[in-house]
Amino acid sequence: MDAESDFMRARRHQVLSALAARLRNDHDDVAQSMSFDEVVEALGRRGEHYAGTRVIPLDCIVGSVDKVRDFDRRFRPTSARSRERWERLARASRTGEVIPPIEVYQVGDQYYVRDGHHRVSVARSLGLKLIEARVTVVDTFLRPVGVEGRSDLELKHWRRLMLERVPFTGEARAAVAFDDPFDYGYLAETVEAWATRTMHAEGAYMDKATMASRWYAEEFRPVVDMIEEAGVRGPDERPAAAYLRVAGERYRLIREHEWNAEVLEAVRKRRRKAQPPRPSDRS
Repeated sequence: MDAESDFMRARRHQVLSALAARLRNDHDDVAQSMSFDEVVEALGRRGEHYAGTRVIPLDCIVGSVDKVRDFDRRFRPTSARSRERWERLARASRTGEVIPPIEVYQVGDQYYVRDGHHRVSVARSLGLKLIEARVTVVDTFLRPVGVEGRSDLELKHWRRLMLERVPFTGEARAAVAFDDPFDYGYLAETVEAWATRTMHAEGAYMDKATMASRWYAEEFRPVVDMIEEAGVRGPDERPAAAYLRVAGERYRLIREHEWNAEVLEAVRKRRRKAQPPRPSDRS
């Protein structure tokens, strides 16, 4: 009876959470667990190594390898299809039977279940905090941080593609960041176009690493300094986004790739005209 009650309570909480998420128009949080394949695809897989058996926090288990539709983000069952198996494990846990370790992939500080989904679901339902797991650590091209839901994966995906085309490192890698995922594609094209013009002008070839370092030092940093001095960066605008916007406006204005004070002044005037008048200006 306790095991049956545990399952019904877990299902009820999942249904209520899904309903609340629908009313908030927020399906990313509870609709289903995170997909390991989607996360690794977005971050870029470099390799993996077995890290042994550990005791890991249940709260850090956020996704699945192959059962993303069977459990929500908190590993509550999304249907009654596996009720019999779930209740059998719940009875075993309540009576103190030995439960074998689950198997997980670790990506950063998060874990994705390869085997043992029902054991995770039962453990969370019983209010446990830790679970024993065989852990395989996956190394990724991008640092596995800031992945809280599916909505974060698109940004990671486009950033990875940009860094594969333009291999920024160190300070440059940190500075070139956007909130709009498609800006990463525009930036890659901008850098490659700059490198093409530079190679034609100098009559010499540069590899990708040289292209990235030279563009950052010779183009990005000086232009961002000019943008800051001219006061044309928005209050919440990232420096890289300001660079792309101003570069686009510059080319539309003068059809050239040169930078000078007159160009920045023209951009500032254009920005001022584009801004809607304040209420006090209309009166």
